[in-house]
Amino acid sequence: MARQRVGVFGGTFDPIHYGHLVAAEEVRVVCKLDKVVFMPAGAPPHKLGQTVSSPDHRLMIVDIAVRSNPYFECSDIDIRREGPSYTVHLLEHLHQQWPDTDLYFIMGRDSLANLPTWYQPQRLGALARLVVVDRPRYEVDLAQLEAAVPGLGDALQFVPIPGIAFASSDIQRRVREGRPIKYQLPEAVEAYIYAQGLYTPPGADL
Repeated sequence: MARQRVGVFGGTFDPIHYGHLVAAEEVRVVCKLDKVVFMPAGAPPHKLGQTVSSPDHRLMIVDIAVRSNPYFECSDIDIRREGPSYTVHLLEHLHQQWPDTDLYFIMGRDSLANLPTWYQPQRLGALARLVVVDRPRYEVDLAQLEAAVPGLGDALQFVPIPGIAFASSDIQRRVREGRPIKYQLPEAVEAYIYAQGLYTPPGADL
């Protein structure tokens, strides 16, 4: 059986938006992936102490968003794992679950810049190809990263994506302020957010 090439897109996805979806589709085509699996983080270590929507809500939002693309899947693997959602542990788990699969971990330039602060970052390159979705005019000091995480450069692949500047935190703020979020994420996700009262202060009048 031929080895599969699978993209792994982890994140908080609170909420998922068109920037995530565009990036995933671009990577899928450029890297010739068989599919991209979106994996909402159960306990994002970089969000400890912050208010994060429940894993069930975030999982449902991602599932709604990816249904129209036959090459996209939503997985609860990271949500079901105990403890902080460290990427290195997730990739180790996936290697055990999918032994005949080459993994492509999708990340943004902002995540790449913070990679030296991740848990055991020096091990990531041996577990997956690190695909960095690249935005014009956003620079990272690769020499400094290589000094902090030796061998990192050999694991990186940069994929330019269209300049869609949506951010989950901006969408949360717009909901709180009563401003529109239409055309920033799939309509079904927008409807779910309002139906469940996500990101809205208790007692707010929608």
